[in-house]
Amino acid sequence: MTRAVLSIGSNLGDRFAHLRSAVDGLADVLVAVSPVYETAPWGGVEQPDFLNAVLVADDGGGTDPWAWLRRAQELERAAGRVREVHWGPRTLDVDVVTVDGPAGPVASDHPDLLLPHPGTPERATVLRPWLDVDPAAVLPGHGPVAEVLAALGPDAEAGMRRRDDLVLHPASRP
Repeated sequence: MTRAVLSIGSNLGDRFAHLRSAVDGLADVLVAVSPVYETAPWGGVEQPDFLNAVLVADDGGGTDPWAWLRRAQELERAAGRVREVHWGPRTLDVDVVTVDGPAGPVASDHPDLLLPHPGTPERATVLRPWLDVDPAAVLPGHGPVAEVLAALGPDAEAGMRRRDDLVLHPASRP
């Protein structure tokens, strides 16, 4: 079993359709899909607000974290992602947050695949939706996600709005 936590976000074009394309592209391995949050952009680049969510997926197979990265990049390409500005606007961003294999959490310090994702401890936009689908979640090397989020302080979720009108579960389609 290889379980991955993936963060998805979009702030260009039909943001919800881009998130849905990621859910559809992972439908064969999805375990959980978080609620959608509308969030202020992060990183200092002027741009539209994001829609963000977290997916938990399980491929039932080996421990290759690179397979998750390749799959994430394929989803981004299919959504027309162009990498022009670091932390800039994008049709679809799919980050591999963590990967767990049979022996436990997978760590990687390869510059193309840092695991766990190094930005996670500072991003309520990942931590909050992750807690929504896994209240007992643990961020390897940092501890329980609930504690990591609480340590960010009382304003950590300012600029985030849960969008219960946008449901990503594949079964929810009319």
